[in-house]
Amino acid sequence: MKEPFKIGICQMQVDDCKEKNIIKARSMIREAAAGGCKIVVLPEMFNCPYISSIFPEYAESCPDGKTIIMLREAALEEKIYLIGGSIPELAGDTTYNTSFVFGPRGEMLARHRKLHLFDVELAGGLTFKESQTLGPGKDITVVKTGICTFGLAICYDIRFPELSRLMTLMGAELIIVPAAFNMTTGPAHWELLFRTRALDNQVFTVGAAPARNENAAYVSYGNSLIADPWGKIIVQAGEKETIIYGDIDFQLLNSVRQELPLLKHRRADLYELKPL
Repeated sequence: MKEPFKIGICQMQVDDCKEKNIIKARSMIREAAAGGCKIVVLPEMFNCPYISSIFPEYAESCPDGKTIIMLREAALEEKIYLIGGSIPELAGDTTYNTSFVFGPRGEMLARHRKLHLFDVELAGGLTFKESQTLGPGKDITVVKTGICTFGLAICYDIRFPELSRLMTLMGAELIIVPAAFNMTTGPAHWELLFRTRALDNQVFTVGAAPARNENAAYVSYGNSLIADPWGKIIVQAGEKETIIYGDIDFQLLNSVRQELPLLKHRRADLYELKPL
């Protein structure tokens, strides 16, 4: 059986200055690693304000962008698996909402580009159109490491149950989601979605959000959390900048899957879900 390990979520306050955000993120990564974390997770769009129209201004190309270099060096120096939240990534003429994953040798293990773009008009006047400046990703991201196999999604991706189930069928034991729910969707759906995805797929789910800034153009709900395979929240932040820690225990995952074998009881003779 795989050994349990500690994961840290850096719920950081995001500034409009990229350099300040990079410095803040590096400091929190260091603190989480010093706290014994094997995996450290940053929030969605941690190096820039969550404003669709300015994403191209903050965009970086891989592998030479300032933020990307910091992530690679931090993973190597701290000897951790680092999920770099997400940042605007420039590839050719297209900007993506991208999460870069680095391993303890500084190697890039994955790059997940947000699949489902957040184009909504909510009651109360909140309108957001990611597709005006961002392109959609095309790949389902599952990462196998020496300590676990995890699926990676970004924010709005969590709302599509097919994606989480596909990642589970591809071996994910943990689903990690850098996300920035707002003050309308957060109170209504944040906990519900992460608990439901954990319960339906019998995996751990991790939601990593920016800290709340009431003065920002887009106000993050915060409340970063970890839910276990029984659908129970094992740790949750509030609204302020903080680091939260949780233990990923595969004995619990195996026990839940044995006692309530949902995945084994799927009727694959009647229905099927597979990537194209």
